[in-house]
Amino acid sequence: MKRVRKKEISPLVLKVGNRIKEIILEKNLKLMHVAYDADLDVANLRKYIKGSQEMKISTMMRIVNALNIKIEELFDKKD
Repeated sequence: MKRVRKKEISPLVLKVGNRIKEIILEKNLKLMHVAYDADLDVANLRKYIKGSQEMKISTMMRIVNALNIKIEELFDKKD
């Protein structure tokens, strides 16, 4: 039985996840290496990228550090 979400995922959560994915691709990084550097399971990192799970600020900062970027880079890119 598929789990039913109590509330919809915020468009901002989806945007941040997409931006993380873009940065990983731009830098030619492997998902498993980013997850390792951020001290996350690869499965959880995938959930954050897909926007199916919201992340804590501390988790976001670990991902930012693993990507070697500034936090602003997750939000600055214009669509």
